[in-house]
Amino acid sequence: MPRQPARASSGRYVSRLTGGTLAIIMAGGRGERLRDLTAHRCKPATPFGGKFRIIDFVLSNCVNSGIRQISILTQYKAQSLIQHVQHGWSYLRGEFSEFVEVVPAQQQLGPLWYRGTADAVHQNIELIVAHRPKHVLVLAGDHIYKMDYGPMIAYHVEKGADITVGVVEVPAQDSQHFGVLTATEWNRVTKFAEKPATPDTLPGRPDTILASMGIYVFNTRLLESLLAADAANESSAHDFGRDVLPVAIAGNRQVFAYPFQDVQTRAQSYWRDVGTIDAYYDANLELVHVRPELNIYDQDWPIWTYQVQQPPAKFILDEDGRRGMAVNSMVSGGCIISGAVV
Repeated sequence: MPRQPARASSGRYVSRLTGGTLAIIMAGGRGERLRDLTAHRCKPATPFGGKFRIIDFVLSNCVNSGIRQISILTQYKAQSLIQHVQHGWSYLRGEFSEFVEVVPAQQQLGPLWYRGTADAVHQNIELIVAHRPKHVLVLAGDHIYKMDYGPMIAYHVEKGADITVGVVEVPAQDSQHFGVLTATEWNRVTKFAEKPATPDTLPGRPDTILASMGIYVFNTRLLESLLAADAANESSAHDFGRDVLPVAIAGNRQVFAYPFQDVQTRAQSYWRDVGTIDAYYDANLELVHVRPELNIYDQDWPIWTYQVQQPPAKFILDEDGRRGMAVNSMVSGGCIISGAVV
């Protein structure tokens, strides 16, 4: 992997940067690979870990990072997501210009619905510009991870970057599920290929690629101009990975990769794409490990959610034939375990 970014600047400096950043969460995808789990809801609204929704992780990352201006772009089967956000994420203070707002597809610029991730942002560019952010943080709403976005934004500024892309290492055999980057030793991105069959691998590591996390930091003015040019291109798929980033790189824009690693150990931090049934199942089961990589009990980085009013879980142990037990399990409120071992 390219060099690990240096430790971020002072907390006050980072707080100023995050305070001037608008987060755009992409939550309009169909999630077809999750099959029945997304039959009646979009993927970001899918339950995870017994009490959360997938989108709670990226929303918690924003709030915990000090980003308090958050827009969620929706399109397909959005009602479950809208209700969850209204019930669980309405506590920010509007009088302080703080908000979590759901922005459904509205055909703002014509009769077309969102045609891709870039088009979704472009159709709402006037809403974005109205908030006058210095930076726009574009986020996928369907991944499981904990991340402080402040150091990434500080890295973006210190590098003099036009665009910064969050990246992780993944097996090369999974390349057709990710955008794949090629970067120099100093993290300058020289190539971006969306879901390539034959990807560029890391130097000396033919089994590993550098994959996009679907996290992008843009300078607002540049984002506006790139999206306007993309919208005018009739041959474009209007997607950040397929179109906008390759065009920016070809135009010699300053595009940098930000490795998602522990600053001290340089070990890759926990990040999961739960876009398939198997990946979703595995990520849930990882939570019951004795020391899971994803610590949802971390009081310094809480995962916020809507607290459904449910009675506590109950285990029936005092009647023959109705003894209930749970081993290596997480049991949510409202459950009664009777006559079974979970």
